[in-house]
Amino acid sequence: MDDHSTVLRREVLTASQQWIANFNKGDVDACVAAYVPNAVMEAKPFGTFTGTQEIDAFWRPFVSSGATGLEYHEVALQIIDELTLHLTANWKMNVGRGVITLEKWEKQSNGQWLLTHDAFEVLEQFPPNP
Repeated sequence: MDDHSTVLRREVLTASQQWIANFNKGDVDACVAAYVPNAVMEAKPFGTFTGTQEIDAFWRPFVSSGATGLEYHEVALQIIDELTLHLTANWKMNVGRGVITLEKWEKQSNGQWLLTHDAFEVLEQFPPNP
């Protein structure tokens, strides 16, 4: 892998890890700010959410319900081009586990990497702790 590919992968991993850190801190505003305004999020089995307003309306109550401890495992990055990388992974947190089938990260004109498409599936929901 050449140095440029390494840089691209590192930049996207950093953006993804920051999103996870913000999620685990309960910072929904920062999580939603990581999406472009017209992003699409497919959250199976819950539905498809288009635009940051709908994405916010999904994440805010979910995070407020106590979901935390998000971790990604078996992360894979695919470079599509200079401005687009795809991330896939398995995930788990205190309320369930699942798979990320696509996080499409696109580099913006200001150099920031943002999510334009986010597709994940909940494979198992854990019962709440009493």
